[in-house]
Amino acid sequence: MLSQPGRRAALRAAGLAVAGAATADLTAACGSGRPATAPTAPTAPPPGPAKPARPAQAAPAVPRRFAGQPVEIGHGPRDRPRVALTFHGNGDPALARAVLAEAERAGARVTVLAIGSWLDAHPEMGRRVLDGGHELGNHTQRHLAINTLPEAEAYAEITGCAQRIKRLTGSIGTWFRPSQTQYATPLVQKLAQRAGYPHVLSYDVDSLDFTSPGAAAVIRTVTGTIHGGSVVSLHFGYADTVDAMPPLLEELARRKLRAVTTTELLTP
Repeated sequence: MLSQPGRRAALRAAGLAVAGAATADLTAACGSGRPATAPTAPTAPPPGPAKPARPAQAAPAVPRRFAGQPVEIGHGPRDRPRVALTFHGNGDPALARAVLAEAERAGARVTVLAIGSWLDAHPEMGRRVLDGGHELGNHTQRHLAINTLPEAEAYAEITGCAQRIKRLTGSIGTWFRPSQTQYATPLVQKLAQRAGYPHVLSYDVDSLDFTSPGAAAVIRTVTGTIHGGSVVSLHFGYADTVDAMPPLLEELARRKLRAVTTTELLTP
């Protein structure tokens, strides 16, 4: 169960009338095939200046090959008390900064899979992610249903985002996650490897935060299915997600589960 402060935060969040993400062309939820609701003005208060969880990285991380892991990774080792919170990078950057600030207050590090067009519109967000001690990855250029695209167009979606991340940070990012799907087809897996990503990142826990169910529901969904080694799918651009972060991280700490980057999750 959540602590008393956590319950109060969750109950307050559940009463918020919030909508979701920034623009309809970027917010089709991965794995659902349905576009998210158009946003209203964010209800979360503007966050104060965030203190990085660690000093800014001297050099951005690059994709790693993990021996013994399949091309598509859905979770990490189950015998260690670590989990990876992964965020689809799009939507209002103020809400993205608020999520990152909440993670940093709790000493958590996350993985952000950014949409290339979002980085085009908000280029400062790539460095903001890295400066907070988090890791940055690729979630395609336009967030189309990549499994349905012709080979050349699918490859362009992967490389287009990779080029933008490299231009902003010096690296193509640590991970690739396919857009509008939980699992990549064998062709998309092959294209990701050709683009420089040894693995495709999936997940085993879907928070369903893109449905704007209220913060309490997001917390219940995640905590009801998370285990050691889990990779959780979450989204920037939703006020429910911001409000869910403090009690969610508090509950993970209570269970002695440490929120780390996906690379840390898989590193012995």
